[in-house]
Amino acid sequence: MELGKLSPAEGATKSRKRIGRGQGSGRGGTSTRGHKGDKSRSGAKLKRSFEGGQTPMQRRLPKRGFKNINRVEHVPVNLTLLETLVAKSGLTTFSTQSFIDLGIAKVTETVKILGTGKLTSKVEVNVAAISVSARTAIESLGGTVNIA
Repeated sequence: MELGKLSPAEGATKSRKRIGRGQGSGRGGTSTRGHKGDKSRSGAKLKRSFEGGQTPMQRRLPKRGFKNINRVEHVPVNLTLLETLVAKSGLTTFSTQSFIDLGIAKVTETVKILGTGKLTSKVEVNVAAISVSARTAIESLGGTVNIA
């Protein structure tokens, strides 16, 4: 046995289809593409949404709704999260920058404090928006709220 004389076992490999190499190959003429039509041509590629010429689904369904370009999305921060941040990091002053540093908000986002949960610590908050219940909860403990 020599390295140059090795070959795969009998029946282990298939010979590839030699398409378009004359009638004697058995695959001449139309080259397994059938007769005429888009898919028989070179460079044929149908769009993903093509439905055989029938009106496609995205044109059959009506348009609905709109996207308000002036909408401001805030990152919600509940009072329970504020309480855990006070307990973990010892912070008592919170601004949008401190939420960015803690990984709660991204640089491009704004923060809104919401009133879900209980707050037991006196905190100072300087954010873009705050709910009425969160404001009353913070100010009832002697904290301050600034809207930036």
